[in-house]
Amino acid sequence: MTQNHVSGMEASAVSVLKRAVELDQSGRFQESLVCYQEGIQLLMDVLKAVKDDSKRGHFREKIKGYMDRAEQIKAHVTQLKEDGKYHEQIRISEDAAGYSYESLFKPYISSALTEVWVEDPYIRHTHQLYNFLRFCEMLLKASCKVTKIHLLTSQDEADGGQQSGALAELTESLSDRGVSLDLQYSSTIHDREIRFDNGWIIKIGRGLDYFKRPKGRFSVGYCDYDLRQCHETSVDIFHTKHTKTL
Repeated sequence: MTQNHVSGMEASAVSVLKRAVELDQSGRFQESLVCYQEGIQLLMDVLKAVKDDSKRGHFREKIKGYMDRAEQIKAHVTQLKEDGKYHEQIRISEDAAGYSYESLFKPYISSALTEVWVEDPYIRHTHQLYNFLRFCEMLLKASCKVTKIHLLTSQDEADGGQQSGALAELTESLSDRGVSLDLQYSSTIHDREIRFDNGWIIKIGRGLDYFKRPKGRFSVGYCDYDLRQCHETSVDIFHTKHTKTL
């Protein structure tokens, strides 16, 4: 392994761990834990490649410090879950980027996740239907084995044919991949909420529809939603041992 490659890994580790500390200090513990784990792994890879004893000692000390903090956070989060007191809030500012579904939901997805409930009254228009499709695709690519997705939404009274047709096509497509989509409609639904059967509850003020319209079809952010600008909204994360069904 070349020195440039080792330096690159070290720079990546520093960047990820800096983000971990920032999230830690702002109380976003679950997200910080993911970053600590990724950063620690990068530092361990650097340690394996370094031959100088003094540098190896330096990296071992750094790794131990970050591992100790990660264990403290893990214990703290576990206790909050047990007490039913876990609450974290993420504020997405106007025009902010970096909040794709993958980035936002990754800290709360685990191998234990098999079932998801989505309550969102606005899965009706074309861009909203695409948002839900992207959310489903995110689950299919994630490190979990989701087998059932429940959607509770409202019917599009102006163009119900487009909505029902799109969701029927998505139902069939998900079925081909071993995932069933349970669809229900409500005329009184207002709140927006996503529940995972591993206990996580994510409430987004704007539901899944927090992305801004791109300036053009060939503008940055049209395809990559981590680069897409967002509307201002808040995301509240809770954890409960008992996940309700719709």
